Amino acid sequence: MALIDGTVVNVALPAVQASFHASVVDVQWVIESYGLFLGALILVGGSLGDLFGRRLIFVLGIAIFTVASAVCGSAVSIHQLIIARSIQGVGAALLVPGSLAIISVSFDEQARGRAIGTWSGFTAITTAIGPVVGGWLVEHGSWRWVFFINLPLAIAVIAISLWHIPESRIAIAGRIDWSGALLATVGLGGLVAGFMQSVNLGFRNPLVFGSLILGIACLIALVFVEGKVTSPMLPLALFESHTFTGANLLTLFLYAAIGILFFLFPLNLIQVQGYSATAAGAAVLPMILLMFFLARWSGGLVARRGPRIPLITGPLVAACGFALFAVPSMGESYWKTFFPAIIVLGFGASVTVAPLTTVVLNSIDQDRVGSASGINNAVARIAGVLAIAIFGIVMVKAFVSQLNHSLAHLSLSPVVRQELHANETKLAGLRAPLGLDSSTSNAIEQSVREAFVFGFRIAMLGCVALSLASAAVAWLTIRKDSGHVSLAMVGPA
Repeated sequence: MALIDGTVVNVALPAVQASFHASVVDVQWVIESYGLFLGALILVGGSLGDLFGRRLIFVLGIAIFTVASAVCGSAVSIHQLIIARSIQGVGAALLVPGSLAIISVSFDEQARGRAIGTWSGFTAITTAIGPVVGGWLVEHGSWRWVFFINLPLAIAVIAISLWHIPESRIAIAGRIDWSGALLATVGLGGLVAGFMQSVNLGFRNPLVFGSLILGIACLIALVFVEGKVTSPMLPLALFESHTFTGANLLTLFLYAAIGILFFLFPLNLIQVQGYSATAAGAAVLPMILLMFFLARWSGGLVARRGPRIPLITGPLVAACGFALFAVPSMGESYWKTFFPAIIVLGFGASVTVAPLTTVVLNSIDQDRVGSASGINNAVARIAGVLAIAIFGIVMVKAFVSQLNHSLAHLSLSPVVRQELHANETKLAGLRAPLGLDSSTSNAIEQSVREAFVFGFRIAMLGCVALSLASAAVAWLTIRKDSGHVSLAMVGPA
């Protein structure tokens, strides 16, 4: 459910933007509010599962997620939708780490790689179905059904969980680190709010500057607090392992790139390339299917070859995929433009994801798999949240620069130019003002599409750089036998 919602909502963003006449900052918040609370609280979710029962917290998370989904589907304003998405993120923070932790404690070290590969495959296939079904619902019904579809799924998931999943928890009692959760939430929220509001207000604005300072201060304080509390949600001892630290840094860079792509790509397809919502949802289907069919094979790579080679090779291949996304312009066939990029990126992700997850969980004691799973998931979610906030600035600046350059060659009145300038943050959702002749309107809208493609290319080149950084981290920190190291065997960094 959580993974489907992550991909489906991206496909629905153009419809949400049109429904509420929202700017790109509002649209960003629809994604960011969910990712912010998921990323900040997923560590607490892992700890809650370890202490009170992984199945219990998993089911509780599903219930919260489902109620919030119903509110999302009933939202009457963009702000109500954003608030409901935040609550969805809280529910997801409880259920996401529980799913992987339950699998991790149910298999021994030898079988865990293939079990996680199977887990990755089934999440991939549901992620594949989600955008297509969601796109069809948006196109033939409403974007609201993207959220309502979670209700019947939740009933099935809760029933299966109570029937088939055994309860498990950590043997040693502890306490929940609410101070750490608060600092993480406020810290990430401050950074995200500061970066996103800088698009409209600029970095010198006191609100923007203050948000960034507050965010940085809270995150610094988080490190000190986690080193002193009895039961930290972020156990700093885990980072004594070079492998664990390197794997999470790799996750940060690679998932930042993936987050940027999945935010901008549906906007490109629907608002610029003219795809239907269904076609946009189906566009990423080859990538996800490839990950599904290669999941068990990639899960066995650690046992056969060790994690170092796939964790270097996978991000390098992904970098080639992101580079291919920067090539297409407008109006060309999907099979000649985005399909090759999807296939190459899908293969790179397939080689990386299962070995990466296996390395993270095998580098720590099994009593802490909930915390380790939570940390790695938090890093992945936070990477996407921060990347969308930061690259949103890059995208808007590139879009505005290119659009102003194109509009300079058109004979437009000051009133028209002012209206276009006031709505620049809608990006490809920007439309020509009413009352213009058809040739001028067409020229403006063509300039808008070209400006978006220009910004999209710059963002994709940024994704290339992030993927190369992931490969470099793997080369420097991951050893061949890293998939078989436990925290007890790792000395101080």
